[in-house]
Amino acid sequence: MNDNNGIINDLISLFEIFNIYMLVLLIAGILLIIAVNTGLTRFSQKLMEKMPTRRFLILQISTLLSFALYIFGTIGLVVGVLQPPREFLIAVGGAVAVALGFALKDIVASLVAGILLLFDRPFRVGDRVTFGDTYGEIVSIGLRTVRLVTLDDNLVTIPNSRFITDVVASGNAGELDMMVVTDFHVSLQADLEKVRKLIEEVVVTSRYAYLKKPVSFAIEEVEVARTLGIRMRTKAYVLDMRYEKEFQSDLVMRVSQMFKAHGIVRPHPRGSEPDIDLTD
Repeated sequence: MNDNNGIINDLISLFEIFNIYMLVLLIAGILLIIAVNTGLTRFSQKLMEKMPTRRFLILQISTLLSFALYIFGTIGLVVGVLQPPREFLIAVGGAVAVALGFALKDIVASLVAGILLLFDRPFRVGDRVTFGDTYGEIVSIGLRTVRLVTLDDNLVTIPNSRFITDVVASGNAGELDMMVVTDFHVSLQADLEKVRKLIEEVVVTSRYAYLKKPVSFAIEEVEVARTLGIRMRTKAYVLDMRYEKEFQSDLVMRVSQMFKAHGIVRPHPRGSEPDIDLTD
């Protein structure tokens, strides 16, 4: 009899918690949180358009505010609106913890990884990163996933947990400028000092170049077109990483024109002689 009374009391307590009025308030609160987050996102986008040089900082602040809004807003909504008994919270919390542990372990791992990413900060929103075979710009760091847009304008979603165990490389580490590496190949007979000066002239006159950081070169003898040649690896900084490919294309087009105008010979197989495979 006592057991039956206990079950009835629990049902009554549960009914008192989930009455129609509180459910309406709960739904309204959830919609309010979503609306505030949407408004925050739109406001940050407009702010970035007006202050493009500060967009990394704006994106990072917006991401942190979204984290706080969803986490603390949801907790405050449940506790403030439903006001469940302490025993009920403990019971529900234990049941939810067990369910999450078994059924949602991958999601929980990603959530924990998202919090670690927030404090460890191996990359930031707006960074150009390489993750495995994927290269692109980080557009959002969520509770469960990181989203990046590739240079082909594909949106890639990656679980946060993968960033904890795998290697990720950031090209600009939160800065607007970023190093862009471009290779040029010339013949062994080319005047390397002249070639270097021509490339440097093109770099410093490019509208995309960030000239507060130096232009450097790495010169190496390599195999090109099944013959030996010189690789002139040019390391220069673009003023905004979003212009990475425009900068690289500008360098390639103008350097090619300069090489033709100054008679710089490119590597090519010898005239009429048969091709020689240097790997044999």
